[in-house]
Amino acid sequence: MLATLALTAIAMVTTATPASAHNVLISTDPAKNASLETGPARITLTFDAPVQGGDINQVAVTGPGGTRWAEGSVAINGNVVTAPVRPLGPAGVYTVGFRILSADGHPVEDQYTFTLTKAGNGTPATASAATGTSSSGGSSGVPVWVWVVGAVVLLVIGLTLALRMGRERNS
Repeated sequence: MLATLALTAIAMVTTATPASAHNVLISTDPAKNASLETGPARITLTFDAPVQGGDINQVAVTGPGGTRWAEGSVAINGNVVTAPVRPLGPAGVYTVGFRILSADGHPVEDQYTFTLTKAGNGTPATASAATGTSSSGGSSGVPVWVWVVGAVVLLVIGLTLALRMGRERNS
């Protein structure tokens, strides 16, 4: 009986996999593939779940010729990530790239583009200004995998104690 219980518990622990519920980007401002006459003051990314705080959260805006246009810190408010953008310069395609810390503790990264149809009078950001790292404001909760590992450790301890107590009674 105890052997069956032990084998069942071991099978459950070794075959269980953590849920892969990475955040999904549900909307952007400016919109994907949008054509704009004037550049945006900020990039806004909305996800389906809260974004965790941390230095991993970054937003970059790259313009024609590889120029950088994001400047300042990324702000996180629940599931919304915003990043300030300098006034844009040349007309052309701009790429918004992002990397965020998903609610499940895994990084999520992707990119999209928009087009500036009329040249602006802005100048690109310097390398040090275009870092786009998170300033805070978001959840700095414990990643899900920590809870899963803790539960497995507790299960193993409980199973070990139950098996030892069963042996002592049989002796």
